[in-house]
Parts: sequence; structure tokens; C-alpha cells
Amino acid sequence: MPKKDKKLVTHDGSFHSDDVFACAALCLLLEKKGEKFKIIRTRDEKIIQTGDYVFDVGGIYDEKTNRFDHHQPGGAGRRDNGIEYSSFGLVCKKFGADICGSEQASELLSKKLVFPIDAFDNGFDLVENKHDVSPYFIQHIFFAMEPTWRENNLDKNKIFLRCVNMAKEILSREMVQSQDTVLAEESIATIYKNTKDKRIIVLDKNYPFEYILYNFPEPLFAIYPRKADNTWGVKAVRNNPKTFINRKNLPKAWAGLRDGELQKITGVEDAIFCHRGLFMAVAKTEKGAVKLAQIAVES
Repeated sequence: MPKKDKKLVTHDGSFHSDDVFACAALCLLLEKKGEKFKIIRTRDEKIIQTGDYVFDVGGIYDEKTNRFDHHQPGGAGRRDNGIEYSSFGLVCKKFGADICGSEQASELLSKKLVFPIDAFDNGFDLVENKHDVSPYFIQHIFFAMEPTWRENNLDKNKIFLRCVNMAKEILSREMVQSQDTVLAEESIATIYKNTKDKRIIVLDKNYPFEYILYNFPEPLFAIYPRKADNTWGVKAVRNNPKTFINRKNLPKAWAGLRDGELQKITGVEDAIFCHRGLFMAVAKTEKGAVKLAQIAVES
């Protein structure tokens, strides 16, 4: 007998980033399994009870029966860092490794995407507003998709599905980024181990190294190939990848210099450019990039 479509059930009306991404995650999970499904938005308890996956509605969190709500008294628990779970976090808690392909990739994606969405949905501030300007978070994209007070003819269910498709694209790309970062960690760890002067790490590919090298105490600069223009980059390792403070800046006298000016002051014949922020420089060759980093280390 043909299998019945799985029912993904959530609430109707307004939507937020947590139910949009929870739906996107479940869609990707079922698509990966080759299962058919339909999305139902309702608050009808009888329909909710028939759902195979129920999220952000129903007043129940029960992982075994695929109930992922967090609005009930007491919520659905919180992480060690204090961030409470939303429906997105609860779905990823159970299915993250299945969706991402590994526990490591799931953990990276959670820290980058799931935690912030859960925090916002539960009123947990992650950042301090400064300069009288508020950050524009991913959830604001979905707020923008909601009909305004003048747009009475728009179908919220259709808009929700459009947002889910957007979230699927974002989530799919973040999964790839997380998977490849896991692979990069292994390569960078090997390169670091085999490097004699660990203040300068020469990479064979343009890995996402910022968060990885931060875990080692010695690196000051990373050298990496820039495939787009066939040059080599020098980038400062930060004290913390979430800030703009470097462990060591490039020499102040290099700031903003290009080509001949930079070549003259550094003595590096193929030097091309130094960012005025003193965190990045470029040379035509690996040898030139290494020389720039060596001068910076000793300056």
C-alpha cells in the first residue's frame, strides 16, 4: 500500500524564525529520507494530534513522539549557556546530526544559527545595542515578509511557505559550511602540528581558519592562497574571532599602501596591498606573503 504523506503541523497566523527554520529542518530531513510530507498550519487540537511532527504548537515537548513545543509552563529546557530551547532548537537537538551528516557539523551549525534564533525567540539578549543602532538579525528578514497593517489581502500561509523555502536554502548552505569546516579542522591541525615556527601558519588552501587557529596559542598570522586572483594573503589571527582585535597587527607604517609604496617600505618585491585596518596584506607569491608575515612578527 502507498505510504501516507507525513504531516508537519505548526500554528497558523503570524510566524517567527524558529517555526520557519524548524519546518525547514524537518523538510530537509524528510527529503533526505525520500519521504513525502505536507505542511499544515492550524491551532485545531484535533488536527494537531494527527501530526507526525508537531512544532511550536500543541503545548508538549516529547522527543519520542516528535512533539517540539516550548510554550508550555516551564518551557522545554535550557542549555548550559542559559539559552532556552525554541522549536528550532528542539528539532535540531534530536535530528541535527542526521540532517548535517555528523555530530560535529551539527554542533557548529547550532552555535552559528540555532542558538541565536532560540535566544531571540525566548527574549534572551546576545548583544548590547551601541551607537543607537540595533543589529539586523536573520529573524528580521521574516518579520519583513509578514503583511503590514495595510496588506489585508496577502495569504500568510503562502508567505510562510515562501519563508520556509528561503530557510531551507540558508540551512542547506550552512550545513555545507559546517561540514567543510569539520574537514578543515583536521587539515589545519595537521599543518599546525608540522609547522616549526607556529607563529606563522602556511595553509595549502583557503580554509576557514579564524575559529580554528584561535584554539592554538602561538599563531599570529596565517598565509593562504587566494584562488580568485592567484595571489597569497596574510591575515592576522584575532584574540577572539568575534572581535576585531588581532593578536598582532601588521606594521602601522604599511596601512593602506599598495604596490610600489608597499614594496619599497617592506623590501618585498611582489607585495601588492596592505589593508589600512592592519589585519590583512597580499603578495603575488607564497614566498612574498611569508616574508611579509616574518617582518610583521619581528616588528
